[in-house]
Amino acid sequence: MDAQGRGRADNIDPADQWVLNPNTGEYELRLSPSAAQSPVPGPRRPSPRDSGDAVPGRGRQAAGQTPQTPRARGTDVPAPRSARRRGGEPEAPQGRRASRRPVKKKSTAKKVLLWTGGSMAFVLVAVSAAGYLYIKHLNDNITSVSDDGASTGGFRKDEAINILLIGTDKRTGKGNEGYGDSGSVGHADTTILLHVSKDRSNATALSIPRDLIVDVPDCPTEQEDGTQKVIPGSQGVRFNESLGQDDRTPSCTMRTVTELTGIKPDDFMVADFNAVKTLTEAVDGVDVCLAKDIDDPKSHLKLSKGTHKISGEQALAFVRTRHSVGFGGDLSRIGLQQQFLGALMRKLKGNDTLTSPTKMVKLAEAGTKALTVDDKLKSIGKLKDLGLELGKLDPKNLTFTTVPVVDNPAEKVHATVVLNESKAPAVFDAIKNDVSFTEVKKKQKAAKDAQAARLKGTKAPASEVRVRILNGGAQAGSAQAVLNWLQNDEGVTKSENAGNAPAQLSRTTLEYAPDQAAQARRLAAIMGLSGAAMKPGESVTNSQGLPAMTLTLGKDFKGAGVSLTAPTKAPDVDKSTADKVKCAS
Repeated sequence: MDAQGRGRADNIDPADQWVLNPNTGEYELRLSPSAAQSPVPGPRRPSPRDSGDAVPGRGRQAAGQTPQTPRARGTDVPAPRSARRRGGEPEAPQGRRASRRPVKKKSTAKKVLLWTGGSMAFVLVAVSAAGYLYIKHLNDNITSVSDDGASTGGFRKDEAINILLIGTDKRTGKGNEGYGDSGSVGHADTTILLHVSKDRSNATALSIPRDLIVDVPDCPTEQEDGTQKVIPGSQGVRFNESLGQDDRTPSCTMRTVTELTGIKPDDFMVADFNAVKTLTEAVDGVDVCLAKDIDDPKSHLKLSKGTHKISGEQALAFVRTRHSVGFGGDLSRIGLQQQFLGALMRKLKGNDTLTSPTKMVKLAEAGTKALTVDDKLKSIGKLKDLGLELGKLDPKNLTFTTVPVVDNPAEKVHATVVLNESKAPAVFDAIKNDVSFTEVKKKQKAAKDAQAARLKGTKAPASEVRVRILNGGAQAGSAQAVLNWLQNDEGVTKSENAGNAPAQLSRTTLEYAPDQAAQARRLAAIMGLSGAAMKPGESVTNSQGLPAMTLTLGKDFKGAGVSLTAPTKAPDVDKSTADKVKCAS
């Protein structure tokens, strides 16, 4: 029995008994005296009956007992709510009105958005956060799988976030017999790398075509008995074979994405066919647009030109159809899927959804049952925190785009695609360097201007640059290679190898004191460092006891003499944003 059916009394939907408190922006359970207890777990106040005490003022009084009022019973009856708010202070004496501090009302809209978390950002994460009020109840719905060391170890609040979202075509659940390959263990049928900027002002959803030819690396994988097994890699295969085939788990898809893009995901989330059906039903359907009639017997989609509200089986058919749109391939279907996700996010953001307890309960139940997450996200607190981080996004700054590809030149009949080597690296670099694919906001522009200003000004001679070099994530031997290059080729003779950094960094940084700015600008010019790589801070003492700057080589370091200037503008690629409706043709 589902959450809607448990605990009904007089045909009252439990979700309808949660009422939005305008003062707090949170939902509160309000039951009539005869109503049954809501199925949503929560703390229950002990009643006098629980402890064996008689209820004051009810029934017959035991012989010899003196009637007691609630106040006389002391701790058996909770203190008045106003007193509890004041930390247990006694009530004001009768005849004197107690002073009350005015309650500052919070914006209901802001509180609701905060409560729902990811519902503004991305559908799969959104529904995890949607169950915020009773996440403990929903936790049992969520399945987790080991990340097998393929992730960064989980997202962090103060860093950019990369979540790998995987839609599998494994046929599970009633009514899914007509989809996917018969008896298949499933593939990475739909894969999106969701990058959320460090300042949470924008995000990029990068679709990875399932028919993209890639190399799947060897995948160390945890088995059910806790042992480790290395699943051999495959060269020159479809990307969708990174999941399911040869017992590969989502961690293997994660490793394949890292090999392909150079971006290591923080976490993954996997959804099946049921996610599309149940989520759209939970929000009473989403609106999609078609520029022409579609009648696809393979996906069972039949819709006329124009705007339609779809849900359930029809919504699943919409995201799976490909033979009746575009060129009839997977790339055309990706466009439909992106339109669908944008429409669903707009529906989730709408007040009709955010302020409806019934819909929020349905969303939370549907979403968590359809999700499989990595073991770093299994924690209730982690799911909540991720939802709140993603909830800071505005759909107009969420860009959908696809990995640039071209037809596989090795095929006479084109069935697969390969990377567009002239465009794809620029897309990957933009994401790695946290570059927005939408219009940069004023505050973000101001931050970039401040970074650029660090490069402007006088530059000290190379012979005066004093720097210690640390390896903070680059290949072994990089610090010594840079030292040799700086001293022998660039004249930076006052430099030294300081070994490994205490922590690994994704990007190379140069930390310097204010009086070392001229030295920093010279070294930045020599190495091709961007303003973002320069970190005003403090100097350190070198081996000779003299003040020096600190150059830490990060994972982005490509070799001595190779420029590290990061892109400041996203490449020109086909894209769309979540706030706009684009009719599929």
